[in-house]
Amino acid sequence: MNKPQITIKDIARALNVSPSTVSRALKDNPDISQETRNLIHAYAKEHNYKPNVLAVNLRASRSNTIGVIVPQLVHHFFSCVLSGIEKAAGKAGYNILVAQSNESYEQEVKIVHSFLAARVCGVIASLAKDTSQYDHYQELLNNNIPIVFYDRICTGLKTERVVVDDYAGSFAAVEYMIQTGCKRILFYGAAPHLEITKNRRNGYLDAMKKYKIPVDDSMIMLCDTRERAIAITPDILEGSNHPDGFFAINDETASGILYACKLVGKRVPDEVSICGFTDGAIAQSTDPKLTTVEQHGEEVGKSAFSILIDKLEGNDERSSNKIVRTNLVVRGTTK
Repeated sequence: MNKPQITIKDIARALNVSPSTVSRALKDNPDISQETRNLIHAYAKEHNYKPNVLAVNLRASRSNTIGVIVPQLVHHFFSCVLSGIEKAAGKAGYNILVAQSNESYEQEVKIVHSFLAARVCGVIASLAKDTSQYDHYQELLNNNIPIVFYDRICTGLKTERVVVDDYAGSFAAVEYMIQTGCKRILFYGAAPHLEITKNRRNGYLDAMKKYKIPVDDSMIMLCDTRERAIAITPDILEGSNHPDGFFAINDETASGILYACKLVGKRVPDEVSICGFTDGAIAQSTDPKLTTVEQHGEEVGKSAFSILIDKLEGNDERSSNKIVRTNLVVRGTTK
């Protein structure tokens, strides 16, 4: 009986390397060490590997440009993700076409249609805040254009995704605030339909529950910008049941809370502790510097590109998702 034809994924599994490494090694890509290339070529020859002619012809007929959708380029996290994608794409010989949705569903739809017109071979995307319909992304899939979502993912479509561990990061942050003396911590979150909001809120809630601290509706608020935080926080701080801690969904919001504390004369962290989420430039430019959760945006970008390349190279026998770990960075806004 004839042995079944081995695939790139079979070679990768046998040699404990990624499918994209195997694919590039078989093409003698100089980014792969000569030793690794020799090993992969030898294994492929020994096991009579033959490339999938149909997949090769399909790849030859499409562009080598990947579309990337960024909600807002000014945000440190998204710029780090883009940097990771750019570095990985450059090494693999792919071009990227970057577009900013500016947190607009309508703009996001236009971008997707422009990507279709440009005949991109794949898309890496993060949803705009107000995106709750996904027909435009389904249109990409209908045209055999694979999608990898990052950070703000779409659970309504069967696609690959890369996310940070929002739940664990939030839990660790809130637990630290509780352990350092906070007894009433408010959570400032984003749009409730976003997965990152759900996961960060659940991390907050479970940390509060672990330490038997009650949470009422007034302790969870929709506030995800610096401007909004500055507008609503002073009245909260001067209320009768004022908080002694804030956990914010991003550093921009946390910096707004810090500014509001100064406006009403609250000492940070002696009277009020503040923690953000991202660890961008803003976290180290406030006074005091922000305690925050580091997201590792560049790793998110590199991982998203790697997963997409596996899809493009035909190594898509099963879905491939990744969770990037976070870590708490303690600075001057907490005790």
